[in-house]
Amino acid sequence: MRQHETNSTKPFLMKKLFKKAISPLQAIGRGVVKPFQSKYEVVCTTYQVIPGMPVNKNEQKHAFERGAALQAKEFYTKVVSSDMTKTMAPVEVQLRKIYIGGKTIEQAEFGPVQHLKSLNKGKKKK
Repeated sequence: MRQHETNSTKPFLMKKLFKKAISPLQAIGRGVVKPFQSKYEVVCTTYQVIPGMPVNKNEQKHAFERGAALQAKEFYTKVVSSDMTKTMAPVEVQLRKIYIGGKTIEQAEFGPVQHLKSLNKGKKKK
């Protein structure tokens, strides 16, 4: 009977020992991988329209550290669902992933943003 008990506890002890040995290696691995992860930012662009003047664009960026995809997504969701954002129209909110070049992951527009962008492009000097 005693031999049976030791055989059943052996895998448990081995698993526990294995976890203790691997834990420092995983911590080192996370430190090595982190510099290669993407940065994230939430960009909120508000457009101000004054008749007879070119469209004024104000951009606010909120940057996140490397690998902080969840925090950036949560913040983007809060900004998009905010009543303040919806009442400040025209507003454009972007969730961007930056590794080598910036890439927009998600985008929300409130008001005639596309129309204002086209007005701004038409008035730029060539």
